[in-house]
Amino acid sequence: MTRDDKKFQLDQKTLDTPISSLDNSLLNNTGNPLILPSQKRLAEITEMIHTASLLHDDVIDTSFQRRSQPSANAEFGNKMAILAGDFLLARASTALARLRNVEVVELLATVISNLVEGEFMQLRNSSVEGDSKIGKFDYYLEKTYLKTASLIALSCKACVVLGGSGDKYSEMAFNYGKNVGLAFQLIDDMLDFVVTADQMGKPVNADLKLGLATAPILYAAETYPELWALIERKFAEEGDEKLALNLALKSDGIKRTKELAEKYIKEAVDSISPLPPSQAKDALIYLTHSVINRKK
Repeated sequence: MTRDDKKFQLDQKTLDTPISSLDNSLLNNTGNPLILPSQKRLAEITEMIHTASLLHDDVIDTSFQRRSQPSANAEFGNKMAILAGDFLLARASTALARLRNVEVVELLATVISNLVEGEFMQLRNSSVEGDSKIGKFDYYLEKTYLKTASLIALSCKACVVLGGSGDKYSEMAFNYGKNVGLAFQLIDDMLDFVVTADQMGKPVNADLKLGLATAPILYAAETYPELWALIERKFAEEGDEKLALNLALKSDGIKRTKELAEKYIKEAVDSISPLPPSQAKDALIYLTHSVINRKK
């Protein structure tokens, strides 16, 4: 495959949003597995926004590998990667406007705003000065919602809005997506400590290298308080990364991260429990198992 052939083969992180499973048979108990054209288009819009965020993330994080392949910025340079992300956002915005639903436009515009706000929070990587150590974990979860879970939660809600099923079901969809998104990112942060680069298809311990304290480290710091100093200086001194990794592996931080992800998965399943039995509901539940059991 030539360089030109690969220009528009934008590699994606596997985060298959559950929008297409939220068909109207789930909500109206008719058994008719109808997916509206506007809902299918919304799923495509969501994937475009997601892919754009990955293109931009790889530039910001100076990441040169994704899913065992060179990232777009490694292959074509930062300028092309940024422009490709901008192009996808522009196309997504145009497609979104064509849905002609003001509430859905607002929901997806909020997603884009949240992605940027979450990136700012990650770059800062600390709560406001004087916040407690508990506050640091809350900060991490808020950042995780903005960067990852918001896209799924608000897209799920928008799908139900397009189906005209009412506020009760749109909030149900939001809660499902939010909890799945939080669990997904927690597992992702956990895997950064426990799998090899070949398994992940990208460099491991990447968060430590970027100076980021994720759930396993924040939990480990409760057992090993010396980690707080490393967190504050963003693992910038020689030996910080190795020490932080060793302490995370010695602590129960990885176990507690998995347990928190399992808690969110349970809340996701509970949020859709009032829905009538259907293949679509089964698919949503199956997706939660895929999230919690994934290895890469």
